[in-house]
Amino acid sequence: MSCLMVERCGEILFENPDQNVKCVCMLGDVRLRGQTGVPAERRGSYPFIDFRLLNNTTHSGEIGTKKKVKRLLSFQRYFHASRLLRGIIPQAPLHLLDEDYLGQARHMLSKVGMWDFDIFLFDRLTNGNSLVTLLCHLFNAHGLIHHFKLDMVTLHRFLVMVQEDYHSQNPYHNAVHAADVTQAMHCYLKEPKLASSLTPLDIMLGLLAAAAHDVDHPGVNQPFLIKTNHHLANLYQNMSVLENHHWRSTIGMLRESRLLAHLPKEMTQDIEQQLGSLILATDINRQNEFLTRLKAHLHNKDLSLEDVHDRHFMLQIALKCADICNPCRIWEMSKQWSERVCEEFYRQGDLEQKFELEISPLCNQQKDSIPSIQIGFMTYIVEPLFREWARFTGHSALSESMLSHLAHNKAQWKRLLPNQRRSSSGGGGSGSPDHTGPGTEAEGQTVTEGDAP
Repeated sequence: MSCLMVERCGEILFENPDQNVKCVCMLGDVRLRGQTGVPAERRGSYPFIDFRLLNNTTHSGEIGTKKKVKRLLSFQRYFHASRLLRGIIPQAPLHLLDEDYLGQARHMLSKVGMWDFDIFLFDRLTNGNSLVTLLCHLFNAHGLIHHFKLDMVTLHRFLVMVQEDYHSQNPYHNAVHAADVTQAMHCYLKEPKLASSLTPLDIMLGLLAAAAHDVDHPGVNQPFLIKTNHHLANLYQNMSVLENHHWRSTIGMLRESRLLAHLPKEMTQDIEQQLGSLILATDINRQNEFLTRLKAHLHNKDLSLEDVHDRHFMLQIALKCADICNPCRIWEMSKQWSERVCEEFYRQGDLEQKFELEISPLCNQQKDSIPSIQIGFMTYIVEPLFREWARFTGHSALSESMLSHLAHNKAQWKRLLPNQRRSSSGGGGSGSPDHTGPGTEAEGQTVTEGDAP
């Protein structure tokens, strides 16, 4: 590979920035290895839920004894913590793309700031490495590698860790979703009202939080973990269980990769805390908290983006918007995401039915249609947040485009409603006040508070 220079910090500079994709592919799917040559594993990684454990249901409907479940889950956690025990031996393959695919991926990256960016196509063109490729490009484009003196190989290694800790078997909460949220976050960070005040640290925090906000997601919601006595529910005392796990997993990978080890200790501690604040903000249970605060700021006109706390708050809002922006995408992509999230809901419902657990709201495929779920989600969750985001941006071209897509997509779903429900939907679909859902970690909330896919 020509026309590059490797500096002491490991930064890679290209005369032609379009070579970014090729560099990422050439680095390959490298795994972190210990001194003994044994792959170093991330500690405390979320165990794939072995639903055979649920067969220990007693006649009373409870899931065995606490001691028995704890012992089974402890073994399960140990078993799944090691890729060697799972029989997965790293081969360190190089994902060298065909030149045609490489050219198309490079062309797509040149338009990564466009709202119609097709993350599904990009994932195919990068051989399933959309998250790693996208983040490497964005870190370089925003000048973060140079500013923070990051080692490019270490950065790539960390991003591979993150990408691999997403569960590809999840229809929705997988690495492609993370890449989609990251691309949306990039678009929001470019909004003129916000961009002029952001520091390099703000940008890095926003991109990292977007990339890792759902890492190690099991494909089921918090109530499911609670009613199956999962150890994480006990660990985090049933409060923001998944968000806390996403955050702690991210910190573990940052430390293991030593991506920020060269930075002052006080700075790395601050980065870890701010990442936690951003990721925890994606808890849909806190939707009203953030929305009320945003409305108050906009009403009082007291947001000062020169203030670090106000700026961090708007990063939280931006991440919340990015996390639930699917209904604001063009119809073709929005529809795919809607079908994926509902498939994940239905899988949870099927498991709950199989193991004689109460089926969670919105998880019953026989009763909850995709159109009704989406209409309720758009009406009670997405529209209120994005209306306020549009106010904040001064009704920018992007925010107006998103609201336009949202209105169009909602109309499309209304046309697809089952005939018997159209007359009574009133735009709310399944959004009755007592209808809770699994959403983006929606934890037993009413749809008015957040049944977010």
